[in-house]
Amino acid sequence: MRVLGFDPGLSITGYGCVAGDIIRPGIIEAGVFRLTKRGEPVESIGDRLVELESDVQQLVERVKPDLIAIEGMFAHKDHPGTVVKMAHARGVILLVARRAGVEVCELKPAEVKKAATGSGRATKEQMQLSVQEMFNLPELPQPADLADALAIAACALRRFRVESMTR
Repeated sequence: MRVLGFDPGLSITGYGCVAGDIIRPGIIEAGVFRLTKRGEPVESIGDRLVELESDVQQLVERVKPDLIAIEGMFAHKDHPGTVVKMAHARGVILLVARRAGVEVCELKPAEVKKAATGSGRATKEQMQLSVQEMFNLPELPQPADLADALAIAACALRRFRVESMTR
């Protein structure tokens, strides 16, 4: 089973496609979509969403996931605008998944953190270290959005495998 995980954002969207064993899954492909380039004028939100749709659609066609996993919505008291920006990117990913006929699994950020590190309040650095260990990577996955996307995919793979064993 192939699971494609996303950490959605309007500036950077992380993605990671994983498959295989729930203890040590393998990475099919992973990376980030940078929707704003350093030193270049910031595109409108609409332009960034069109770019994200194209990137996600091409990725889905390339890796052919059985399941798309995406981080659920959350509101942060110090950054309330983040949830709105994240919602735009999530909407595009959900739209592409629906058009491609791929099932979607939504995961709470705390659930992903707990599955990856043992703590639902893990820091970005702790997540990166856990993902490095989980996938036996030679270096820390950078940026943090990439590590989060891989953790989301691995958590969804684990959940799907466990649920299918208990049916």
